[in-house]
Amino acid sequence: MAELLFETYGVPSVAFGVDAVFSYKYNQLHGLCEKDGLAICPGFTTTHVIPFVNGEPVYKGCCQTNIGGFYVTDYLKQLLSLKYPHHMARFTWEKVEDLKMEHCYIAPNYALEARLFQKGGKEAEDKTRCWQLPWVPPPIEEPPSEEEIARKAAIRERQGQRLREMAEAKRSSRINELENQLHGLEFLLQQLGQIQEEEIPFFLSETGYTSKQEIESTLTKVIQSLRKAKGEPKPEQAENEEKTESSMSEKYPLVNVPDNMLTPEQLKENKRQIFLKTTTEGRQLAKQKRFEEELERERKTQLDEERRLENPQLYLEEMHSKYKELREKVEQRKKLETNGGDTNGSSVSGGVGRGERLNAAQRERMRLLTTAAFDRGHGEDTFGARDEDWQLYKLMGKDNVDDENGADEDEAELACACSRLQEIDPTFVPKPEPTPSQPATAEAPVVRALTKEDFQIVLGIERFLCREILFHPNLVGIDQAGLDEMTRVSIRRLPSKAEALENRLTSSIFMTGGCSLFPGINELLEAGVRMLQPCGSPIKVVRALDPVLDAWRGASIYAAN
Repeated sequence: MAELLFETYGVPSVAFGVDAVFSYKYNQLHGLCEKDGLAICPGFTTTHVIPFVNGEPVYKGCCQTNIGGFYVTDYLKQLLSLKYPHHMARFTWEKVEDLKMEHCYIAPNYALEARLFQKGGKEAEDKTRCWQLPWVPPPIEEPPSEEEIARKAAIRERQGQRLREMAEAKRSSRINELENQLHGLEFLLQQLGQIQEEEIPFFLSETGYTSKQEIESTLTKVIQSLRKAKGEPKPEQAENEEKTESSMSEKYPLVNVPDNMLTPEQLKENKRQIFLKTTTEGRQLAKQKRFEEELERERKTQLDEERRLENPQLYLEEMHSKYKELREKVEQRKKLETNGGDTNGSSVSGGVGRGERLNAAQRERMRLLTTAAFDRGHGEDTFGARDEDWQLYKLMGKDNVDDENGADEDEAELACACSRLQEIDPTFVPKPEPTPSQPATAEAPVVRALTKEDFQIVLGIERFLCREILFHPNLVGIDQAGLDEMTRVSIRRLPSKAEALENRLTSSIFMTGGCSLFPGINELLEAGVRMLQPCGSPIKVVRALDPVLDAWRGASIYAAN
């Protein structure tokens, strides 16, 4: 700093001093403080108490605390951020500083003031300040008129008609595509019948098929898909079965020949052909079953899509109702399995008995087993004479297969309904699976619309709580003395212990610095010092003429002289 002043600005001389001392000397010239007194300067990051004896500062008696205006502003900023986390971006340092200087004050009695706000009432309401953030009210939704309802219905009808036309065009395109593919396969089979046997592999290599059977299988699938697309009834499969039987007879000629007409080598070949034929038939049946299931799923999907195109709004409502019903059913089943079928509605497990860990089905099985064991040996055993008795074996079984199958089917339907809703409803959000730590709730939380009150920052106890740290630094975790205790510490550090000097010092306590502008700080400091001093001691607390600029003015007078 000195190098910058001398070399850059060319100042002739520089004097460094303490701002509180300059302010004290300036106000002493104006008769505001005496030669003997205490200068208290709450600064930005620290607070100092400097005793003056005969007009000179005694730095041996100086006392410092690491609390200042920075900590007051930061504490208020933290309080408001914790109270209003959604508006945290609004609490900039400059805005919080303005709130501190405009609305905060020093409470004469912190405990009584806090109890006043705790009880509430008219007085607490009068001391509360409200900061309204910018807020634009949402537009008021008026009920639609009959013309608007009719217009929306007409729009929905046109949209439905357009969707139906698009589906019909897609169906016609699919039919044309299948017919072209069918003609191509028929022409390919016709060409295969006209060429020599040894030329078939070369001919097929150019078509993408490996055998005549593959072409016939593809032809069958195309015919079925074409009939399905046209909405024709399912054809009989007698012709296909006859072709399959004839091809089987040609491929396995020894299967239908009696064993007494075969040689030993032919018997071995017969067994091999029987095994291959059985395996092939089983594979074909499984393949045919999968194909039929796929056709059935496609048919259901097509019918479902047609229902959606006819009335999209009704279809969406039905899907939501179906999803809700399946969801409740699955959740109820899982709740019974987890809670053991509690009848009191409690889902919290904490019982130590084994009976409390069993669900309803398990308790029923236990009852039946106990009854059967108790009845054994009492008179003639006639169990099994009636058909109803055999139903008990199913109930006594360890696992109820029907219930498990039903649960799997319900979960599969729920997954399908959820997937379908995600496709047709962009606003649909699936409900998460319940966990032991977060059980399923009956209703989803209702999101309330934001109002004007949600954009109001209410300053109640925060008005005096933030400034209280000047007298009680332990509120922010700093184990040091407050302003009132610092005066006592500074007086004890003086070399002279004369009571007269102590009375002169306490009768001229001078406050300077930006934090001394807080309303009520002089009164609270005087009350705190009076509690520490002997009874009857003269105590007077004054504030600088200008706590912010008097230090500069005092330094200016010092430099001029």
